[in-house]
Amino acid sequence: MLIGEVARRSGVSARMLRHYESLGLVRPSGRTGSGYREYSGDDIRRIFRIESLRSLGLSLREIGRALDDPGRTPSALVDDLIRQTRERIAAETELLTRLRRIDAADPAGWEDVLQVVALLQALGSKSPDARQRAALSSVDEVPVPVEALVEAALSETEPNVAGALRWALARSADGGGPALLAEGLGSPEAAVRERAVKALAEMPGDEAAARLRDALAHPDAVVRGYAALALGTRGVADAVPTLIDMIVAGRNDTDAADALSVLASDSATADRIATGLVDRLAHDTTEEPARGRLTQALAGIPGRTASRALVELSQDGDRAVALTAAYLLRLRDAR
Repeated sequence: MLIGEVARRSGVSARMLRHYESLGLVRPSGRTGSGYREYSGDDIRRIFRIESLRSLGLSLREIGRALDDPGRTPSALVDDLIRQTRERIAAETELLTRLRRIDAADPAGWEDVLQVVALLQALGSKSPDARQRAALSSVDEVPVPVEALVEAALSETEPNVAGALRWALARSADGGGPALLAEGLGSPEAAVRERAVKALAEMPGDEAAARLRDALAHPDAVVRGYAALALGTRGVADAVPTLIDMIVAGRNDTDAADALSVLASDSATADRIATGLVDRLAHDTTEEPARGRLTQALAGIPGRTASRALVELSQDGDRAVALTAAYLLRLRDAR
């Protein structure tokens, strides 16, 4: 079969077939009387094998070695191709992400593009100082897309840099921050979940508050705790049960008690909090240290319910609880 017919039937151009021949990949088995290349059935089958291996991403040199070395097993070559493909996909994905973030910044000109690129590179720097400067400057200069700030905040381990990133997120003009941080709460890594809820706690607005309310039901006690503390300072009474749980567990119990005292600004909520504290005090499984913390928490709760509870606790069988309650009653009387 002549080269033109082979090209037509195989879909490989005559020019490429000549290139294959120059590389020694496939040589026509014969020549016509006029000197034209003539391909045999075996030659054509080899061409199809070459094209099949090209579709896997092999270079022509690798294809030649694969076809001509019978001892070369495909497993090592395929494993290497998988590795190279994954690296290429990762690089392309990183580039696509960067381009999307530049587009999200809506740059007015190339100077803005260069500034965004510089800030994105600084956020990924190995230097904590460079990352912190990038976070702080992202508010006043060309804004960094919120996706980049969230990604940086969820991966940052340096406390000062993490604080700067949370500050930048809280002041970001892009309203997508709470939703992206809420996705971070689903991370399998506890440290990432903690960073997400800390950043969410510092974000203003109703959407952030709604995400924090959802976090009160999170299976991670640390996430629930940070969410409850943030909501308590915002006056959201839904946080009360979690705050009481924190006092019982001795986890940030002082902060939890302070948050309860903030929530107790109206009489109805104050009575609800006092009732919740008393109920936990009466629970059979509540251990002695926890009973002491619950009694101390009543100090910041105004109203008759809390006062009556302290009177009863001043006669408690647990001497430490009784003494604490009596002391708190004297303080109330002095006020």
